[in-house]
Amino acid sequence: MPHDTPLIATIVVGLCLAFLFGAIANRLRISPLVGYLLAGVLCGPYTPGFVADQELTLQLAEIGVILLMFGVGLHFSVKELLSVKAIAVPGALAQIFAATVLGTGLGLIIGWDLTGSVTFGLALSTASTVVLLRAMQERRLMETDRGRIAVGWLIVEDLVMVLTLVLMPAIAGLLHGNSGTVPSDPIASYLGLGITGIIVLTLIKIALFIALMLVVGKRVVPWVLEVISASGSRELFRLGVLAIALGVAFGAANLFGVSLALGAFFAGMVMSESELSHQAAEESLPLRDAFAVLFFVSVGMLFDPMVLINNPLSLLATLLIIMIGKSAAAFFIVRAFKHPTGTALTISASLAQIGEFSFILAGLGVSLKLMPKEAQDLVLAGAILSILFNPLVFIGFEKLRPFIERKLGAKQSPDVTELTKEDDEYHTIKSFSAYATSLTGHTIIAGYGEVGSRVAEKLLAEKCPIVVIENAEKPAIELRETGVEVILGNAAEKETLNRAGLADAQCLILALPYAFETARVIAQASQKNPGLHIIARAESVVEADYLRDLGIGTIILAEEEIARGILEKIAENNAGKQEKLTETSPEEPLSSIN
Repeated sequence: MPHDTPLIATIVVGLCLAFLFGAIANRLRISPLVGYLLAGVLCGPYTPGFVADQELTLQLAEIGVILLMFGVGLHFSVKELLSVKAIAVPGALAQIFAATVLGTGLGLIIGWDLTGSVTFGLALSTASTVVLLRAMQERRLMETDRGRIAVGWLIVEDLVMVLTLVLMPAIAGLLHGNSGTVPSDPIASYLGLGITGIIVLTLIKIALFIALMLVVGKRVVPWVLEVISASGSRELFRLGVLAIALGVAFGAANLFGVSLALGAFFAGMVMSESELSHQAAEESLPLRDAFAVLFFVSVGMLFDPMVLINNPLSLLATLLIIMIGKSAAAFFIVRAFKHPTGTALTISASLAQIGEFSFILAGLGVSLKLMPKEAQDLVLAGAILSILFNPLVFIGFEKLRPFIERKLGAKQSPDVTELTKEDDEYHTIKSFSAYATSLTGHTIIAGYGEVGSRVAEKLLAEKCPIVVIENAEKPAIELRETGVEVILGNAAEKETLNRAGLADAQCLILALPYAFETARVIAQASQKNPGLHIIARAESVVEADYLRDLGIGTIILAEEEIARGILEKIAENNAGKQEKLTETSPEEPLSSIN
């Protein structure tokens, strides 16, 4: 190359390969994540050809984690976080303990010492932020109780891992005969703190950061957004959102010892207090997606295929701990707290993988000579394989759900006659999954947001039969309580459309916010009911042209409707002026009126 540009080469090759293999995976009807991981393997150091800069890739991936957690924080509130603390805190701690015990046992069987085995177990105990959140978003679970519990659980895991990373140098120092202080923390080094002092200091710093964000940040961040918005510059607004997300994350990590992901989450959570939070989420979305892809590429680069040959039995045992041991522990923990089976299975599936904190902890363990290099190889291989198989875990658990529910139901005490409020909600949601409409000649509305709810209100006022498809549990339950027929599920799925009576419907209104999602519904609907009248919304001319190419005749473009509304108001205003002038000067011809 004429210029030494490792950063540009890493980004370009990583994104291009991810796009190519992601498109192939999507074409084969498997998760694009598989393609992203394979792209990383191909540009990694263990395969021939181009080798991307691994350090740069990991740093770029960290930006993806920051932006993703920032986006989650934008849709999360302090109230929602506190509402799940009763299950998230003890549940995450118990699951970490269970996974650590299993990992420690495997390490001792292999022949490692106790310290290395415990470090290995800790590396297997924490789930990947990116994978968990991606899985929740793809299944529209972020706004549900299951999604909130999963995010709360994830935050507790992050806090435990932050504390673990801080303590590891101190433990290594004690084992190697040093003072046990943490060289990377100047305060601990200056004060000569031992392990107890380091734990107290770390907890104080984390508490100070959280208090600062909830007391000061909650007021300052929304105010800054409003000031930027008042400038009228969309470019400056977008830059401000990114500066707050990255700046708070970086400051949290360097000043308070909090992880970058956790700092970004709190930045998003305090920004959610602003009325501009929805716009902030939209502006950061493209970068979130791009850097999240680089995260999976970076994971693929860490994978050494020779591990499959050199240590197949150890790798299999590691994978079983990650995907079965952790999941089983999480399932029984959630059930022990009296949560529904569906919630327990969702949490179990989402935790059946490991990721970024596992890499960091394993790398630090090897560098501090707390863990053998073989253990790090197993952690990395276990991570990439568990991420690869995680979508299959969700599918498998969904298939097993009826069987597990029957088994658990058979074990319930026969004298239990009343259901708790949570059980009522669970059975309401459960009935949703099997409910199918019997209407014919009706209108299906896919999406019950700002647009869909207004359309539904007008149609109901005119006594038109409608069926609403909604993927969020809370609004679906509330709407159903008003007497409206609601199908809970993803409108792009064939089963959901069948339950909505697509074959017998007269009209399908697609009030979904994204054109690609709309296109998936159109493809299903056109096959099932070729004569169906489909009306779709589009946010831009490009989206409208894209949908028209699919054969959709009726497309409502937001820009055109706004322009039409403005022209109608102008016409009404002019007509009113003409009528007023005519009344005052009836003999004067209209043509002379200016």
